[in-house]
Amino acid sequence: MTRPVKFMLALLACLTGGAAHAAVNIFACEPEWAALATEIGGDKVSVFSATTGMQDPHRIEARPSLIARMRTADLMVCSGAELEVGWLPVLLQSAGNNKIQPGQTGYVLAAEFVPRLEVPTRLDRSMGDIHAAGNPHIHLDPRNIARVAPVLAQRLAAIDPANAAYYNARLHDFEMRWQKAIAEWDKRAAPLKGMKVVPYHKDSVYLISWLGMTEVTNIEPKPGVPPSAGALSELLTKLKAEPADAIMRAAHNDPKAPDWLAERTGIPVVAIPYTVGGTPEAKDLFSLFDDTLNRLLKAKR
Repeated sequence: MTRPVKFMLALLACLTGGAAHAAVNIFACEPEWAALATEIGGDKVSVFSATTGMQDPHRIEARPSLIARMRTADLMVCSGAELEVGWLPVLLQSAGNNKIQPGQTGYVLAAEFVPRLEVPTRLDRSMGDIHAAGNPHIHLDPRNIARVAPVLAQRLAAIDPANAAYYNARLHDFEMRWQKAIAEWDKRAAPLKGMKVVPYHKDSVYLISWLGMTEVTNIEPKPGVPPSAGALSELLTKLKAEPADAIMRAAHNDPKAPDWLAERTGIPVVAIPYTVGGTPEAKDLFSLFDDTLNRLLKAKR
């Protein structure tokens, strides 16, 4: 029996033999992990995202409503690498849910399963919002999504063994579609190699690395520090002397500084979705990267 036939039979059996209701409650810190959990979990899971595509994941309030959601979760998946350091520990402690505490099957920090960039050799708070475990914005390299997917499938199978075959079947289907999509994105993105960009924050490092672009500088003088009038004037002088191809900001970044620079330099601003829901076009993981490339390629032309 061929592998595709085995997959279809396994999927059919799971679809017809599983419980009618969602078996696993999943708490995702960010929309990208909520989307991935949905891809793997299908109708056997109920997924909640603590943030939206228009929110900065660094700066979230540990609201009672989030605590209540975490209290009932069977699985928690977040970026980690201190991205949520200002609010996730409070939620975990306040929820008192042993299933999703560090070391448990229901506790997943995606950054622990991928090679991280920008791991500092020293820590100095004067350098801005530096993360000890490296840059936490791992999801903007689609190869990292591929690394986290089997982790979620394994954890779901351990939490809900009755539906293990279902999760494995969905993982296999997702992996086939995802690898095909990566190959297509790599071809489409070829013109972006060497493109000089000025991101607002250090949240595009993995995207820039994957696409072979060049990060000229950042609008923030230090990570997490908004630019002052003086810092913007210095940046303007630099960009007039050494122009970039695009100024890049995430959907949740304040557009004022990028627009100010664009008006004075003629460099186009590219507002990328950053995550699922960041733009109307970025409806899921696949369209997140489709839309990101569309916007960058338009600026490159």
